[in-house]
Amino acid sequence: MARTAPVNRIGLLTGGGDCPGLNAVIRAVTKDAIGHGIEVVGIEDGYLGLIENRTRLLSHDDVSNILTAGGTILGSSNKANPERFAVGKNQDGTPKFQDMTDLCMRNIEMQGLDALVVVGGDGTMTGSQVFIKRGVNCIGVPKTIDNDLHGTDLTFGFLTAVQIATDALDRVHTTAASHHRVMVVEVMGRNSGWIALHSGVAAGADIILLPEIPFDPDIVARVCQQRSRRGKRFTIICAAEGAKPAGGKIVIERTDPTSPDPIRLGGVSRLVASMIEQKTGLESRYVVLGHVQRGGTPVAADRVLATSFGDYAMDLLLGAKKNRMVAYQGGQYTDVALVEAAGKQRTVPHDHPLMAAARSVGTSFADRE
Repeated sequence: MARTAPVNRIGLLTGGGDCPGLNAVIRAVTKDAIGHGIEVVGIEDGYLGLIENRTRLLSHDDVSNILTAGGTILGSSNKANPERFAVGKNQDGTPKFQDMTDLCMRNIEMQGLDALVVVGGDGTMTGSQVFIKRGVNCIGVPKTIDNDLHGTDLTFGFLTAVQIATDALDRVHTTAASHHRVMVVEVMGRNSGWIALHSGVAAGADIILLPEIPFDPDIVARVCQQRSRRGKRFTIICAAEGAKPAGGKIVIERTDPTSPDPIRLGGVSRLVASMIEQKTGLESRYVVLGHVQRGGTPVAADRVLATSFGDYAMDLLLGAKKNRMVAYQGGQYTDVALVEAAGKQRTVPHDHPLMAAARSVGTSFADRE
């Protein structure tokens, strides 16, 4: 891609939930930009920093030695929607919202930003649309441990989350075997089962429960009983937090009405473990991995992916491309219209090859005998 220099000063923000690899993107974008004489303004805490005009100019030294660090040196926020920002409460106690788009635009102009590089998932990409409509060039970099962003086969953060979940499943395997228990490990993923599918297959889970496939509680119980009768006196179950029984509902831990995504999932592992004990009498335990999957050092593959994404984002800016999102499709780096990723989720198709591979080795998805 031919490189010119259509921009002089860009804003860079990391929105949504944190994940390993964010700092690798910050490093790649900043070093590449500085090398072309472009100033990079780091916007703190995602869109919240844009609303509150909290920024800092990033130097070469600021981004040195951060490649292996988890999290983000700029901070993040998954509650700051510029079009619907919580500013207090109404008289009836409900959250009061205000459109902060005009304020954000004034801050963008005050900072002299020629473009925004927005690093995040579907919420962050959706949030960029209001600025695109106002004429701001936004370049998206796909990030989410859930791997559920439309338009790309892979997002950085996902591979690290899968490795962490796999390690956890490996560890409960030995204690499950020692105590002859059923162990249910709950992993993140919201409405998509990519983490559960990949980590479940990697760890040899006996049952994998996905949001895309409502599970039959009786089949779950029968699989556990059949293993016990065959002398396999333990069962490992990997459950996505959005999994639900056929005809039932997802398990909601709590809701946050001030957040753009108010539903907080959690608790399906406890439900499944309790159900198994009631139906079979087999001792069952559950583990909720939660934010452990988001933390720590990114695996090598995520560092490479994040660095490549950051470099490609600069290619787009220097090539005078507008409102595009970096993507990884079919083993190649490419880009798609940023609007394609906004407000959409990429879920696991029922005919995915990895599901077929899992079924072939006897893994149950509790949807059929």
